Formats: sequence, structure tokens, C-alpha cells
Amino acid sequence: MNKPALPSIPVFKLYGESLDWPTPDLLHCETISKRSREHHWEIKPHRHADLCQLLFVHRGQAELEIEGQRTLLGESALQILPALSVHGFRFSEDIDGYVVTLAAPLMAHLQAQLGHSVNALAVAESYPAGADGDYLNSLFAALQNEYQGREPAREMLMHSLVSVIMVWVSRQAIRRRSASQRPQRAREYFNGYIQLVETHYREHVKVEDLAHKLGISVSHLNGTCRELAGQPALQIMHERQLLEAKRLLTYTSMTIYEISDTLGFSDPTNFTRLFRRRVGISPKAFRDRLKSDHEQ
Repeated sequence: MNKPALPSIPVFKLYGESLDWPTPDLLHCETISKRSREHHWEIKPHRHADLCQLLFVHRGQAELEIEGQRTLLGESALQILPALSVHGFRFSEDIDGYVVTLAAPLMAHLQAQLGHSVNALAVAESYPAGADGDYLNSLFAALQNEYQGREPAREMLMHSLVSVIMVWVSRQAIRRRSASQRPQRAREYFNGYIQLVETHYREHVKVEDLAHKLGISVSHLNGTCRELAGQPALQIMHERQLLEAKRLLTYTSMTIYEISDTLGFSDPTNFTRLFRRRVGISPKAFRDRLKSDHEQ
């Protein structure tokens, strides 16, 4: 039995055009409304073999379908559409924005300039413009104006404007990547600190020295500990010391002096002062309470 043929996805240079590439430039720029109005504000799913597009929505709404996933842009945003990604749009009639199409040589040039650690043109991502909405709109408007004109050094200025836009996109991508990595990295630092505390809590090592072992600053370590444990690094160290003190007070007959010495305190008074401040009673009172509870 023959399987039904899969529906084919149209491959266009520019949507709805049969020309290989309608311009000698390495980019094409137009307003969103110019082409979408001709198609009743709907661009059906298609793809571009060797072109990347930047869709900038300044005002209005855009319903995007990218690789079968639908999203709605209801605020100013810049959408990356990589080569070969299947995408389609439905725009509101008051849409205000631009579509910039980049040919493969220009994509390669921009990527070489930006470095390959963050290939912002390779992933279909949407970046909210936020406070930069008017700034981005001015860049796209200047690019559109230059694209339509024939002034001297036109190509140089167009490529410069696209470079500025791509710097903005790459910075957004870097911030997004850093934000996604931060929780995992913070957890790794915190776990590393807990291991160091377990190893050194009897030695009264300075928090600064432990932070140095982790390769971060004291403020970074304290911020991480507050975020994940609700207390600063030194307090975590004290809690571990006090936990051991309570164990020794509960399960051994060691004197307060011996416990203080075992926990690395140079003076039993310092140990008693810390215990009283953190637990609310003295080590002796803690042990006496345990005996009283046990006898009842």
C-alpha cells in the first residue's frame, strides 16, 4: 500500500517570488505591511534554503508559526528566523515593523565578526525589545531608508546598521544564556562550599579563603548562600559547628572545654558565646535539658 505523499513546504528566496534573488545586495529590507498586505496579512508556512530573516515588530500583533509551534508577539520584539526553518505569520492590520533578509555570505561575515561562541542566527529565538524598542525601530527605519536609496557608500552603511542590530541580538542571546546557566552554576558553587565546610569546620578557616578555593569573591559566595540557603556563608559554617557541638553534647560525656577544643575554638568562652547566641541557651543548659527530658 502506497503511503500518502507528505505535503511539501514551499522554499522561497522571498515569499511569493520566483526570482532567485531580486537584488544585487546581500540583504533585502522591507516593511512587514508591504508584503503581508498583498497576502491579506497572512504569510503561509514556508522556508528559505540559504537565507536568514530578522522580523522586527514595533507595534501591532504578529502570530508566528515556527516549526509547528505557534507564539504571539504582542509587544515590540525581534524574531530570528534561521535558514531552512519552516515559518509562517499572521499579522494585525495595524502592524508596524520590518523584515530584513540576509544572504548566506553576509550571515557568515556577521558571524565571523561576532565570534562563534554565540551563533545568534542559528536558532529561532524571539527577543523582547523592551526599553530598546524605539532605538531598534530607528535602526531598522534607517536601514530601510538606505536600502531604498542610492546614496554614496550605501552598502557600507547598510552593513554597518545590520552589524549594530546583530550586536544587540548577540548581547541579548548572551544574557539569556547566562541567565539560564546561573542557577546551575550557583548550585555548583553552593555544593562546593558545603563540601569545604564539611572538611574545614573544625579548623575555623576564613570564609575568604574558602571563596578563593571556589574561584569566586566573598560577596558572590554570600549572595549564592543567601539565595539557596537563606543565610550568609559564615552562618552556614557556624551552623555546622553547632550541629557537631549538639551531637557531642548529646551522645558523649566530653566536657565543654573538650568539645570546644575539638571544634577548634581557641577559647571555650568563644564557643559558649556562639552557642548561646545561636541556640538561645548555654552548652551546659542544653545538656542539662537533655538529661532532664531523658529522666522524665
